[in-house]
Formats: sequence, structure tokens, C-alpha cells
Amino acid sequence: KALLNPCVFGATPIVEDGQGRILLIRHSYVGGWQLPGGGMSANETPDEAVVRELEEEVGLSESTPPEFIGLYTRRILWVSNVIALYRLRNARIQFKPNFEVREAIFCDPAALPEGTTGATRRRIAELTGKMPRTSRW
Repeated sequence: KALLNPCVFGATPIVEDGQGRILLIRHSYVGGWQLPGGGMSANETPDEAVVRELEEEVGLSESTPPEFIGLYTRRILWVSNVIALYRLRNARIQFKPNFEVREAIFCDPAALPEGTTGATRRRIAELTGKMPRTSRW
């Protein structure tokens, strides 16, 4: 059954700075502003993956420990994705554009930039209580 319905596990954080602004990134390979994150390496826990991805993608230098929010599912073609969503607060980054991430900004969750993806808008609306939480990404 796994060959016919493969599943990939990933981790995504909602990262806040000390002013309550949320970190959004723009990848080199897909359009729109979105939350950072990625897949887990072998023998890595989801919270470890979140921190590693942030260090690699945006130069995370400081934050509170990841707080687990929930699990989400998304289907892309024949592959199911399970995404663990976390929240990190009081984050500081030292961002430098790189191969994977071209831009990174902290923005007001009530005034997201044009081009913010629908999934990112939904996760932020859920976090801020403007929308009930769902389990689909």
C-alpha cells in the first residue's frame, strides 16, 4: 500500500519576532510568500527539523523553543504530505539570500503582503483566531 500511496513528513514553523510580526519567505523554485519549513532528515524529530530548516534557510540565531500547534495533511499528485506545524517566538534571523530562499521578511499578520499563498493565509488566520483550525493544509 505504501508504494501506491507514499507519504512524506515535513515540518513548518510560524516564526514571530519580538513585535508579533510573522516571518514569510519567497523560494527560488515556487511563487508566493509562504512560511518556511521543509522535510525531515533521517533520525530527526519534527521540532529539530524546524530549527535546522530555519538555520539553513534564513539564518535563525535565536528564538523560543518550538511549540507544537498541530498536524495537517496535503496531497500533491499521488503523494500525501503530513506537516507538523510549530510556533517559535522572539526570533532573530541573519538572513542572506541563498539558492533556496530569495527573500525573507517579518510582516504584520493583519497586513500580509500581496502574493501570500492561500495556505499561509489560512495558517495565520487560524493562529490569530480569525478562522477555525482545519486539518487540511
